Amino acid sequence: MEENKSISLFLIDDHPLILEGLKSLLATEPSIHIIGSAQNGLEALNFLNANPTLVQVVLSDIDMDPMNGIDLCTELKKQANPPQVLLLSMHSNAVMVKGAIVAEADGYVVKNAGKDELIKAIQQVANGGTYYSQEIIPIIYAQYQKEKQNHKELAILTPRELEILALIVKEQTSNQIAEQLFISRKTVEVHRANLLQKTACKSTIGLVKYAFKLGLA
Repeated sequence: MEENKSISLFLIDDHPLILEGLKSLLATEPSIHIIGSAQNGLEALNFLNANPTLVQVVLSDIDMDPMNGIDLCTELKKQANPPQVLLLSMHSNAVMVKGAIVAEADGYVVKNAGKDELIKAIQQVANGGTYYSQEIIPIIYAQYQKEKQNHKELAILTPRELEILALIVKEQTSNQIAEQLFISRKTVEVHRANLLQKTACKSTIGLVKYAFKLGLA
């Protein structure tokens, strides 16, 4: 951000009172200029697509309809020169946080944050950085640890075993799997036995649960 140049900000929230509250909260901040606002992601996307260079930072609620903040972020990041996206939510659960990260959001702030933190977050993402509220950090770390563990568990399976596991989850029989992969039924049964041994599962149902736990289904 250039010195003395204000940040062009676009606000999105489906609750008029919260939207007006954000406007009032940020209106007196000299480093921020509010360009406009919308009450859902679709309305915002139409405006931002029509004005691709007007907005520097988008501050958006997550839980909206039609088009929530995460889906909006995903669409905006497809642009040639996308705005920075700072998501705002009452929730700090793992599903929303992971969704924000996958959507390439530049930040995530919980709605109980104070004015100073919100302004800091806006300024930080405007300068090309990222900002996640302190209560979000343990969730990100836990998700990282979970995925790290999942990768370790997946590493014990061969590509063919992963392929067969995916078909087992689809409830295909050994004969169907053999036919689809152009291998013998006996070979499928060997792979199935290896899967049970490596995963410490006792049945096909156990393998299905294992696949769901690792996000393979």
